[in-house]
Amino acid sequence: MATPTLEKMEEAAAASPYITVTFRIRRYNPEISDEAQWQDFQIEIDPKERVLDGLHKIKWDLDGTLTFRRSCAHGICGSDAMRINGKNRLACKTLIKDINPEKPITVEAIKGLTVMKDLVVDMEPFFQAYRDVMPFLVTNGNEPTRERLQTAEDRERFDDTTKCILCAACTSSCPVFWNDGQYFGPAAIVNAHRFIFDSRDEAGEQRLEILNDKDGVWRCRTTFNCTDACPRGIEVTKAIQEVKRALITRRF
Repeated sequence: MATPTLEKMEEAAAASPYITVTFRIRRYNPEISDEAQWQDFQIEIDPKERVLDGLHKIKWDLDGTLTFRRSCAHGICGSDAMRINGKNRLACKTLIKDINPEKPITVEAIKGLTVMKDLVVDMEPFFQAYRDVMPFLVTNGNEPTRERLQTAEDRERFDDTTKCILCAACTSSCPVFWNDGQYFGPAAIVNAHRFIFDSRDEAGEQRLEILNDKDGVWRCRTTFNCTDACPRGIEVTKAIQEVKRALITRRF
């Protein structure tokens, strides 16, 4: 087999889609230091690849101690939410080419939740708020003999809020949540909305009463950070306003 000439090798290198990108990652390991530090990594990567692919290259080839969550890698599980260039995003849905790879790509843990190591946060307070709003269908009476039907119009009423994947991108982008972790947060309210407006459910009043608490829906300041951060395009702020309106109108 013929050996490639130097000229052909240079041409192949010039045609390569790979570019050099700097990842600037906020590292934290409580076993080493109480302070977080920024660390730079340079990798060769196709700009059409994702931030998650870059993190994989770093972990697999450069530093196996880098810690982050990911599972499905297709924007369904929501486990790889993190702050990328100062905005909450899913690493598996964020392309390198879409975030100016000519400058360092900063990656850090989402805010408002305790950092356990590197990009991993303690999600328990987030999930507890989710559990507190009763995110399940509640009905009375005997077990039905057939499916509980509803019209397409009734289903449309809460369709948007069924899309939540519990990634915490909305809640951890909320300045109220940053300052007071007792606030239920946008994701919990979105999941309460999904059942409050479900025509088959019979626990709407209970959920509204839960959200009428001092740490509930009235803490929202309508900054739209949550809507901007949602990777599924849910109109989070609109859903919160609809819950507020339901609380007001039920009194009359």
